[in-house]
Amino acid sequence: MDKLIRVSSKDDIFPEYRETPVGLLLEYHNLHRSFDSYSKAQLLIGMCMDNRKYLRIPDNFAYIIRSGGGNLRYSEFKVSYAIAIGGVKAIALLGHNNCGMVNLYSKKEKFIEGLVENAGWNKKYAEEHYMNFAPMYEIGNEIDFVLSEAARLRLRYPKILVAPLFYNIQDNKFYLIKE
Repeated sequence: MDKLIRVSSKDDIFPEYRETPVGLLLEYHNLHRSFDSYSKAQLLIGMCMDNRKYLRIPDNFAYIIRSGGGNLRYSEFKVSYAIAIGGVKAIALLGHNNCGMVNLYSKKEKFIEGLVENAGWNKKYAEEHYMNFAPMYEIGNEIDFVLSEAARLRLRYPKILVAPLFYNIQDNKFYLIKE
C-alpha cells in the first residue's frame, strides 16, 4: 500500500494529470469540486462492477465500463468506441481494495453452489462455466493488476492518457498509484 498517494488537495494530483480529465475526476470525486456542465464525455472510466462503489461526477462527464476487477481486456471494442466515436483522450482505471476477483479460485465451490441454488443450473454446467471463465477474470493483486492493465492500454492506445487509480471502499476516495 506504500504505492498509494492520497489526494486531499489539487497539489496532491500528479503534474501529468493536472488540467486533464483525470485531474478533474480526482477533483470532482475527492475534493468535491463544483460540477461543470458537459455535452460530451471527457474520459472513459474503467472500474469494477462492485456494488460498494459510486462516483461523484457530473452528468455527461465520462463513459463508464464496469466489469469484474475493472478488467477491460474483454471490453476492448467499447474502449475503442469511446476513443474513436466519443473522442475521449483519457482513461482512468479504478482498481479497489477487497475485490472479489482476487483469489477467485478460493470461491469456486461457493460460485458453483450459488449457480445451482440461485439460478437453477445443474452442477456440471456450473462447474464448466466456472472453469471456462474464472481464468479470464482472476486478477491477482488489485494494485498490480491495475498497473499492468494501464501498461497494456498505453501500448494499445499510445495517444491516450491512461491513469491507474485506486478506490478505497472504506473512505470512498481515489488514490494515485506510484508507478
